[in-house]
Amino acid sequence: MTKRHEAKYKIDRRMGENIWGRPKSPVNKREYGPGQHGQRRKGKLSDFGTQLRAKQKLKGYYGSISEKQFRRYYAEATRMKGDAGENLIGLLERRLDAVVYRAKFVSTVFAARQFVSHGHVKVNGKRVNVPSYLVKVGDVVEVKEASKQLTVVIEAAGLAERDVPDFIEADHGKMAAKFARIPGLSDVPYPVQMEPNLVIEFYSR
Repeated sequence: MTKRHEAKYKIDRRMGENIWGRPKSPVNKREYGPGQHGQRRKGKLSDFGTQLRAKQKLKGYYGSISEKQFRRYYAEATRMKGDAGENLIGLLERRLDAVVYRAKFVSTVFAARQFVSHGHVKVNGKRVNVPSYLVKVGDVVEVKEASKQLTVVIEAAGLAERDVPDFIEADHGKMAAKFARIPGLSDVPYPVQMEPNLVIEFYSR
């Protein structure tokens, strides 16, 4: 087991939820937190604790986003018109690594970040290697020609455990996907309940 896997499993156990919906998550067997005192940590959370957990869960789901970067998404979401929680989800789902993951070009959000960083992805015909690049409505994201036969790409496209959401129009024959619209919370297929409004409350204290 790699360090990366250990970290992911630890997040699952700390939250008491299988936040990526992985079949091998330890939460499927036991829901309490890591460590010898994990079973005794089930006390009632304060409002702050509930908000903090909602923030950790949403931030953790998208992989290696730094606290500074996540706070920037919050600031941008509150500046935009409409519901700040919905805006936050829309911004996170516009990340290039999130689009690559949703389009089923790779199997995990962590693999998507690495896939983009290593230069395997193009946006509107131009190579982009920044995972946090924000895709716009109508943009076409595609796997570079030389990368289409990579094992991770072929295996991910055949995954039966998740579908491509309807805000992304994916063509696995061409390994291309169009970002059709900015999604709201109800459009995103999270394996667990996400509460972006609690995240907004956490930062706006």
